[in-house]
Amino acid sequence: MTTKEHNIDPKMLEILVCPFTKTRLEWSKDKTELISYAARLAFPIRNNVPLLILDEARQLTDEEQRNPHQK
Repeated sequence: MTTKEHNIDPKMLEILVCPFTKTRLEWSKDKTELISYAARLAFPIRNNVPLLILDEARQLTDEEQRNPHQK
């Protein structure tokens, strides 16, 4: 399976926040998810659209939480 980098406008990324904690989101290392370290959630990006809903998010592992720029 190949991963695809998404092209979200950097200005949009500056204004997007976690819908649960209202804190800043960060790209995952492979740029396939937006990460909320405060909520310990990773939100997927599909077709260049971040899916900022709990049903689509995955829980960060303890390792990802300790080393935020690993994934």
